[in-house]
Amino acid sequence: MLWRGLSEDALRILANWSPKVSSEENVIRAQTLEGVALMHLQRFPEANQLFSEADALCARNEYPTCGSVLRARGVLAIQQGRLADAHDLLLRSLFLARKHHDRMSEATAFLNLAAVSGQEDHYDDAVDWAGSADRAALALGNEDLAEAAHGNLGWAYFKLGDTDKALELFLEAKDSAARLGDNGDEIKWLTTAGYVYNDTGDPARAFQFYTQALQLATRFDSKEDIVNSLQDLAHVSIQTGKLDDAEAYLTQVNPFIHASGNRLDALDVMLVQGKIAAARHQDKQAETIFRAVENDPAAQTSMRLDAEHELALLYERHGNPSNADRMYRTALTSFESARDLLKKEDSKIPFVTNATDIYGDYIHFLVGQGKTDQALRIADQSRAQTLEQGLGLASHTNSIDSPYLKPIEVARKTNATLLFYWMGDRQSWLWIINSRKIALFPLPPQREIAQSVARYRRALLGIADPIEDSDPDGLALYRLLVAPAADLLPPGSNVIILSDGALSQLNFETLIVPAPRPHYWIEDATVVSAPSLHLLAAAAGMKQSAKGRLLLIGDAISPNIDYPQLPEAASEMKQIQQTVATQDETVYSREEATAAAYLDSDPQRFTYIHFVAHGVASRTDPLDSAIILSRSTAAEDSFKLHAREIIRHPIHARLVTISACYGSGTRSYAGEGPVGLAWAFLHAGAHNVIGALWEVSDESTPQMMGDLYQDLERGQSPGTALREAKLSLLHSHTTFRKPFYWAPFQLYTGL
Repeated sequence: MLWRGLSEDALRILANWSPKVSSEENVIRAQTLEGVALMHLQRFPEANQLFSEADALCARNEYPTCGSVLRARGVLAIQQGRLADAHDLLLRSLFLARKHHDRMSEATAFLNLAAVSGQEDHYDDAVDWAGSADRAALALGNEDLAEAAHGNLGWAYFKLGDTDKALELFLEAKDSAARLGDNGDEIKWLTTAGYVYNDTGDPARAFQFYTQALQLATRFDSKEDIVNSLQDLAHVSIQTGKLDDAEAYLTQVNPFIHASGNRLDALDVMLVQGKIAAARHQDKQAETIFRAVENDPAAQTSMRLDAEHELALLYERHGNPSNADRMYRTALTSFESARDLLKKEDSKIPFVTNATDIYGDYIHFLVGQGKTDQALRIADQSRAQTLEQGLGLASHTNSIDSPYLKPIEVARKTNATLLFYWMGDRQSWLWIINSRKIALFPLPPQREIAQSVARYRRALLGIADPIEDSDPDGLALYRLLVAPAADLLPPGSNVIILSDGALSQLNFETLIVPAPRPHYWIEDATVVSAPSLHLLAAAAGMKQSAKGRLLLIGDAISPNIDYPQLPEAASEMKQIQQTVATQDETVYSREEATAAAYLDSDPQRFTYIHFVAHGVASRTDPLDSAIILSRSTAAEDSFKLHAREIIRHPIHARLVTISACYGSGTRSYAGEGPVGLAWAFLHAGAHNVIGALWEVSDESTPQMMGDLYQDLERGQSPGTALREAKLSLLHSHTTFRKPFYWAPFQLYTGL
């Protein structure tokens, strides 16, 4: 009943139970259950009294059930905002569960440790604890535990900024809770799914989910959930301009918060009050409230960031640019400090999402102040942070207070014109950087650009030729994204694209230049992509010989029906071997083409690494993206070379080519761009990586790769060689002239 939110019913049953005919251990169990029911009803003093009585009995004899007392006290501490106490109590409960081999209690302790770690801003730990709970639930065959574990894992990913993965887990957990009758959890996952909808720009859907949660919480008199739902409805009401509604929700929630004494709930209410005051231009009151939240030691990182961001906006609107600038910098410093606490790439990659709005508003503010060069530096500071850390390049020199990066010097050293894009909700921007100057051009909001990119991408994947159809999006995107730089781009120019958001899924070479005749931009320029200015600055001017060792892996034996034999793989490998003059080559094909062979080959020895294989991209977890090779053992995934394994093995390759579908990755993260196989090889140390944006053609790819290596042998750079190979197809009088065949491959460079 407690799992199902029926606290009043649980209390009625416990009231009819007589401790006189039971053991001392059962008395402890009953006191704990009654205390948990009272806790759910926010009758905290009574709950605490029962837990103290149970503790006294446990002090005399350590029963297995004493772990549940510690666990219940830990949950009470969470609800009252005493997170350090909660963590200690829950660890003690886990120790006791393991001592008594109580697997159910151990799994429940994992769940609660995930919850408290998330509230402590220890998101790496939260993911680990929730993962342990999920595995324990699977071993026990316990659906209730599995549902709660999925939801808690979703919460950890949500706090990390990975909204796609979080929403999938929340909706799955919500549906499971409804099916199992776990009403309390159903309310919780309705609420958290609402958070995702709100954060991804759908406040109407968020309001719907919060309202459902409130109705369910009211039906079962779950006071904690009533408080959360009212607070959430107040937040979304402010976003939609319904300030009176927000105030009405706060009026309902205040008595509950006063009774619970939970400081986190009180701080959340203060944030709502501050936002209402700011919206009503009661600026002094708003400033006082936001300052109080920022300086409160109990405030979570997300609360401090929210308060500091609101203060920056307040000062900006009030015409106080110095204070606004200082506050934006304070907020970004708080964000960087929180990010530095994360230990894993899986956590760091999505975390910048938490600061995207702050970066966007700060850049908009700086441009409005005429500080366009500083705006560019701040925009670049948000880019490729995880990638740079993996390469050992991230340091204080790339912090918010770093010395000014010299983009013109980067353009000069790379002998290229740099097109740096920032996609913003209110306004997007394009910086054009060459060896002489920097120019800034305004672009439409990101949603408008993203819609055009999505339409054009669908056209590129179709059977038609966009040139022949005068595709309106191909023409419009060129006018929008490239035409402002046309005067600075003579024929034959080298161009480095530093893209953002939806632009990461666009091959700029396919944009249609309208004059003097309609043609693809690839005919005018050599176009490659790069993660950040800072990464280019660190590596610019680095020279490498075109000659060197080759590692060629592919033509694998099909591991299962999902990955059939590639009919032209052997032909592609043969062409590469015949083209490359090196006597020092290592080739793994058929049964030898395994993930283990790559990992054991000492890959840092090779100048060129080339895979001819299937590729699979994981959208929910991009580091699970993999190159599909032959099985090496009976293990289920032994045929997969995962991105997370690739980044653990340093390389120095001049070029890595992933002649596979979706080698670039199908998912882009704020700041990091597309994360998948190409990103993983750059992280491992490759200077250039060729990856595919969509499924590649078995018929045209061998010819393109043969031409690529032929030009590399002639001393061409990887970017030039890839362009020439593409132009060979484009200028053919075959169906291969269509972008579908030559445009999926894109070069990502760190130089």
